Amino acid sequence: MRAKSKGYRVERKIRLMLEKEGWVVIRSGGSFGDADLVCIKEGKCIFFQIKSTKKDKYYYYGYMQEKLSGFPFFVVVDFGYGDIEVFKPAEVLEKGKGIPLEEFIRQAE
Repeated sequence: MRAKSKGYRVERKIRLMLEKEGWVVIRSGGSFGDADLVCIKEGKCIFFQIKSTKKDKYYYYGYMQEKLSGFPFFVVVDFGYGDIEVFKPAEVLEKGKGIPLEEFIRQAE
């Protein structure tokens, strides 16, 4: 599978999970810059950069601030097999050390 189509599939999976919980999700892809998804709900706005890997660690070299334009910014990594975790930006994102996406969504309510 090509990396571009895999990235889109991962973004779509995460977008659908957020929309199911009432978030309005805008896929910005490469056009917005650092964020792939812009998520809005009840006056809250969160930016997500979406990544995927089959390994237990993801080495991230992107945007490293915890806020983007004053709003929270997180990196979401799909480690495969339903293991999707949310991290604050860091150089090494390790499987099992992030917040599971479902739990993150509940906490963000």
